This record gives sequence, C-alpha cells and structure tokens, in this order.
Amino acid sequence: MGTKTVDGAEAGAEAKNDEKAADKTAAEETAVDVTKASDEAGEPETEDSAEPADDELDELEDLAEEPEGPTGVGQGAGAIVSVALGLVSLTGGWIGTVAAARETLIGQLQTSSSASVAKQVKEVYGDPWQTTALWAGLFALVALITGVVVLARPAFGAPGRSQAPWIKSVAWAGVALGVIGLLLAVLKYSDALLGLPSTS
Repeated sequence: MGTKTVDGAEAGAEAKNDEKAADKTAAEETAVDVTKASDEAGEPETEDSAEPADDELDELEDLAEEPEGPTGVGQGAGAIVSVALGLVSLTGGWIGTVAAARETLIGQLQTSSSASVAKQVKEVYGDPWQTTALWAGLFALVALITGVVVLARPAFGAPGRSQAPWIKSVAWAGVALGVIGLLLAVLKYSDALLGLPSTS
C-alpha cells in the first residue's frame, strides 16, 4: 500500500515535470516565432526606407566626382581665328604690304638705270607681287590648318560631348577661306593670275 502511494506520487511528479517542460518549450518556440515574425516584418520597411537614401547619395557622389569636360571656348576661338586668317589671306595684311615694299626697295637698289625694261619690271614690280602672294599663301595655309584642327578636335576629346553647331559653321568657313586664299596665292605667285605685262 505504501509502495503504491510512493510510486503514484513519483509518477504524478514526473507527469507534472513533463507538462512544465512541454509548456516551457512551447513558450520558447512561440517567442522565437514572434521574434522572427517581427524581424521579417521590420526588414522590408528598413530596406525600403534606406534604398532611396542610398540611391540619392550615390547620384550626388557621381555628380560630384564627374569631371567637367571642355566647354568649347578654345574651339570657338580657334574657329574665329581661322576665319580672320582666311580674310587676311584674301585682302592682304600689313606684313605682306611691308614685305612687298621692302622687295621693291631692294629691286630699285640692285637694278641699274641701264638695265633692260623687262629686268626693271621684274625687280621692281614682279618680285614684290610674288612676295605679297607668298605671304597671302602662308596666312591661307595657317587658316586652313586651324579650321581643320577645330573640326577634328571632338574626335580626340571627351566621348559623348558634341561640338556646338556654330563652332562647326565658323570652322568650315575658315577652311573654305583658307582653300580659296591658298589657291589665289598659288595663281598669283605663278603669274597665272594678274601676271606681269609683256615688255616686248
């Protein structure tokens, strides 16, 4: 009788301990599930709220680090210089005028009064004319080269940056004036255009 009572008490105590352990395990699992659920529910909100801020910061950093490309000021200046040199080659400049006057003076000093008319005409008028044509040709050549360099510059610059339309137009005008001036200079120097009159 006494043994049965002890055995029953021990069995009841074990059953209670098992129930407590099961309840404790169930409570722990529930707490873990609640924690996971709260973490899962909170993560998307944190990511969504943080993503725009990160994107904006990245964009600002990209803008700050982006190097500034050429503004086109030098190309515009080069195009205008090309046109100016082309006009000088067509109309003549003070350098050509001074060089022609100097050549005239040299011809007068080196030609005697007893020289033939053909030689006097060549020394006093022909050589200065060729000197003027030579200087005009040099100005035309520089105008042509400058215009071509301005037009070719974007190919060696920053990719994706186009040249302003007015720069292209002015540069092409400089190239055209340079070609015309160079052609006229060659014709004048070779006496094909406005050559010396015949003295025979």
